[in-house]
Amino acid sequence: MISIILFISSFSLLSQEKIILTLEKSIQLAIKQNPYYLAVQKKVERAKAQLAEARSNFFPKITFNAIHTLKEKLFEIEMPSFIPGMPSRRVTIDFTKDYQFTLNFTQPLFTSGKLYYSYNQAKYNLELTKEIERQARQQVIFEVKRAFFGCLLAREFVKVSREAVELAEKHLTTVKNLYEVGMASQFDLLRAEVRLANLKPQLIKAKNNYESALLGLKTILGIDINTPIELKGKLEYEPFEIDLEQCMEIALENRPELIQLNYQEKIGEQMLKLAKVYNFPTLSIVGNYNIWGNELSLDKDKWQNYYNINLVLSIPIFSGFLTSAKIGQSKAFLKEIKLNKKALIENIKLEVRQAILKIKEAKETLESQEKNVEQAMESVRIAELNYSEGLATSLDVSSAQVALTQAKTNYTQALFDYAVALAQIEKAIGYDLSKIVERRIK
Repeated sequence: MISIILFISSFSLLSQEKIILTLEKSIQLAIKQNPYYLAVQKKVERAKAQLAEARSNFFPKITFNAIHTLKEKLFEIEMPSFIPGMPSRRVTIDFTKDYQFTLNFTQPLFTSGKLYYSYNQAKYNLELTKEIERQARQQVIFEVKRAFFGCLLAREFVKVSREAVELAEKHLTTVKNLYEVGMASQFDLLRAEVRLANLKPQLIKAKNNYESALLGLKTILGIDINTPIELKGKLEYEPFEIDLEQCMEIALENRPELIQLNYQEKIGEQMLKLAKVYNFPTLSIVGNYNIWGNELSLDKDKWQNYYNINLVLSIPIFSGFLTSAKIGQSKAFLKEIKLNKKALIENIKLEVRQAILKIKEAKETLESQEKNVEQAMESVRIAELNYSEGLATSLDVSSAQVALTQAKTNYTQALFDYAVALAQIEKAIGYDLSKIVERRIK
């Protein structure tokens, strides 16, 4: 019993070990554990099974039936007497057997293309489902990247808030020292204390936002929310040149949604062909082999057998105008697909343009804010130095610190926006950006 308890305790401790997450590992975990993506993968398995079902219709069908007659009413006929003056006799005849075993066989020979068109529908549906799975994969990767970068952003905001608190504490210490020797007013001391007090709730909020972001990331990755994680990585600016025309070309070639519509159109074409031959004849071979007897015995003399093989031609004559209705549905479906494709192409072009604009916006913001952070840090240093020498007020120091915090916040936000914009353009074109570089080299 003690060993079991120790085993459970050790297993619990192991399950709570901290997980170190990089962006690549996060994506791998999401692909393996995200329940929504796993559900889409099951759709692919179901589509494969549906294709196998459609393929099975080409093969013969063999069934076995066993019948045991529990109760029967015998057939009676009246036989006239062959002797004049004698009455007729009633004779009981048993046309059935108590035990009957039947083997049935059916093989379609000609179905006017019905089986072939149904098979093609299942085949295109499988390819369609694979594209749905690829779209879900791209969506999961995008969500992971956005959540991962969001965690890094929240962590940087904690760092910025903590630095702001440390600067305020440092300034408060300076003001206290100057106040004690009569070189700072009580107003300056109160202002410094109030500023520090106002910054502490912001730090607490930043920490809570970081924890909330981690919970969101765990949910996407399929990790238990009680499992501690640690992120490895940081928001960085990696210059990447984006060509609008190339992105448009790649998007129209690779977007899974557009390829899905292409397969839906092929399915619609097969539906239309199937509807047109709905009332066409079919030809099959149907056969059966029967064994029957009144006793369940291994003695061959107690059993009788017979078989028949038939060539069956089936010609539908009237189906209540069902064929015309099916043809109408198929034509309407094809028109719907073409209109959806036209709208989707325009939406894809818009999405690509918007993603590229986001990248340019983030780039410009980064270039302006990077220098701004350096200037803000120098402003704080000068303001603190001047204040200690009596050449600046406490308000000047506070203003410089606020400007530094805002500059760092803007710069960090721009890094996040740039990283998300790159992830967005990957999703918009349905292609990995690193592969675009390889295409250019080739």
